[in-house]
Amino acid sequence: MITSIHGTLEATGGDHAIIRVGGFGIRVFVPSSTLNHLSEIGMEVSLMTHFHMREDGISLYGFWSDLDRNAFEQLIGVNGVGPKVALAILSAMDAVTFYQAIANEDLQQLGLAKGVGKRLAAQLVLELKGKLPSLAGLSTESAAIPASTKAQAEALEALMGLGYSSSEAQAALSKIPAGQAQTLEDYITFALRSFSRQ
Repeated sequence: MITSIHGTLEATGGDHAIIRVGGFGIRVFVPSSTLNHLSEIGMEVSLMTHFHMREDGISLYGFWSDLDRNAFEQLIGVNGVGPKVALAILSAMDAVTFYQAIANEDLQQLGLAKGVGKRLAAQLVLELKGKLPSLAGLSTESAAIPASTKAQAEALEALMGLGYSSSEAQAALSKIPAGQAQTLEDYITFALRSFSRQ
């Protein structure tokens, strides 16, 4: 099993990155929270990975942190949740926010993810509550998440609250040059400017 990948970022797409390892360019599917870290073509990249095999093919999924990968693996273990929905959930919120939503039975928060209705949100709570890491144990890991990453996640939620789709909001946020935005207000301002130029 491939548990991590280290190489050079060659290209990015809406839901994936191409990472060159040796003579191979490997497509790795990633949530937007991970994609936001991949800001510069040619940068060295290290991702935690999940190797997924099905009858119709194999895919590699990559995550910026082990915490995100663990959340992904918990999600795809739920009946009816495939990798696509799991990535959508981790694109709408980071792993810590996801764990908090499950612990608090927050169906509204879970419903922010594309493809997650009330029924699926309720099923996630039913099947995962009590099986996930304790929030107390996650406090030190969440503290290590950069403030800018937290602000970006909050900006995504705010833009969706303004009526933009998850993909529209993610696309606008991904266009912000690295280092240009630090606070929630910065991210929202840059994103709204991006929409106004369209």
